[in-house]
Amino acid sequence: MGITNGLAESFAQAEHIVTGSSKRSMRLLLRAFEEVDGDQASDMYGKGEVIEAFQTKMAKLLGKETAVFFPSGTMAQQIALRIWCDRKGIRKAAYHPLCHLEIHEERGLHELHGIQPVLLGGEDRLITLQDVQQMGEVGCLLLELPQREIGGQLPPFEELEAISAWCRDKGIPLHLDGARLFEIVPYYGRSEAEICRLFDSVYVSFYKGLGGIAGAVLVGDAGLAGEAKVWKRRHGGDLISLYPYIVSSDYYLDLRRPKMSRYYDGAKELARRLNEVAGLHTVPETPVSNMFHLHAALPAEQAARLFEQAARETGVALVGYVQEKTADRCASELSIGDRYEDLPPEKLEQALVLLDRLFREAGCGDE
Repeated sequence: MGITNGLAESFAQAEHIVTGSSKRSMRLLLRAFEEVDGDQASDMYGKGEVIEAFQTKMAKLLGKETAVFFPSGTMAQQIALRIWCDRKGIRKAAYHPLCHLEIHEERGLHELHGIQPVLLGGEDRLITLQDVQQMGEVGCLLLELPQREIGGQLPPFEELEAISAWCRDKGIPLHLDGARLFEIVPYYGRSEAEICRLFDSVYVSFYKGLGGIAGAVLVGDAGLAGEAKVWKRRHGGDLISLYPYIVSSDYYLDLRRPKMSRYYDGAKELARRLNEVAGLHTVPETPVSNMFHLHAALPAEQAARLFEQAARETGVALVGYVQEKTADRCASELSIGDRYEDLPPEKLEQALVLLDRLFREAGCGDE
């Protein structure tokens, strides 16, 4: 991480940050509570009006029978897969090699639940129907939409329908990692409920594209919810009160869900312009949600210095980090939100022109 310390510092200090909606500060919670009745009773150990009303709201929005609120998506998803694998009597769960459970959770699914992963497809592509048909015996299948670690790619909706139909025909539970579910609605042109009907259970996050402080829900049928609440207690997820997360989740859901089409349009516009800068290209070339990856045709240390220089000279920060992909290529992630809409067009143009010059001087020609 040392090579990007200066980049992270310039990102934090920039007058204009391109990615995201706002700084993660105490103000996120204070803003959400501005119009809350301070005398309203809090939830207690998973019960009470504040949590039950929000769970009912989410179940209706996502077209499922019930919803259970969790403090984290990691907890929600591991529990969902445990329930499905228990029901099938098979301690195997299939998912993408770069699934969050595989690369970010310290083998939690295996260590806590004894469930073995069955990795489908390649690290550089989406899971296909053919992959699913060849996966063998599993307790459940997880699909992540969008697939974050490969640039937020999405399969055609018809492919999802085919996978869903095949799983139902074979009696294989299908779970959706919908951490960024709201962000894919504009691309598919279908409601959240229409997307979720293809899945037996769905997890959504309230802090990623929506920008809440934390929290997630798991939705499905009443039986799933009942078992999930038991496992939530076993995991220590039934805090005496979760209302700060719930109020924040509800507030930012209502605030930012209606803006997802604008964020998506902004992502496509920015990606188009970045693809015109020497040495840079986006994955996907045309985004399918409000997030995408930005690749630079330079070693990570060198690219970080150029992004840092551009941020310091123009006051516009595109990225706060880069990750090495190969010896001569690196990448970062952008997620478009409120900040992009607030960015003066002339300032963005200044930053892109400078980046184009810097990367050309570093030996990146037209590609």
